[in-house]
Amino acid sequence: MNPHTQLEEQFETTRESEATLTEEDILAQWGFTSEEIASLLWLRRWYQHGGSDRAVIVRYLEFLRLLVRAGDLEL
Repeated sequence: MNPHTQLEEQFETTRESEATLTEEDILAQWGFTSEEIASLLWLRRWYQHGGSDRAVIVRYLEFLRLLVRAGDLEL
């Protein structure tokens, strides 16, 4: 078999396997929980579609949630 053809087949196989990874899969590989992934994707969609005048409030709530989860703030 031609080495060039082998290389093309390997590239195609690699490209196809990488294409099947979703954003959720990549974020999960980076250690995000399913809840965090859902939040990140929701926030991205929300900001891409113009957000809202409530963006400041949402950021504060997200920050408070982070503090509670980290144990730096108790409810």
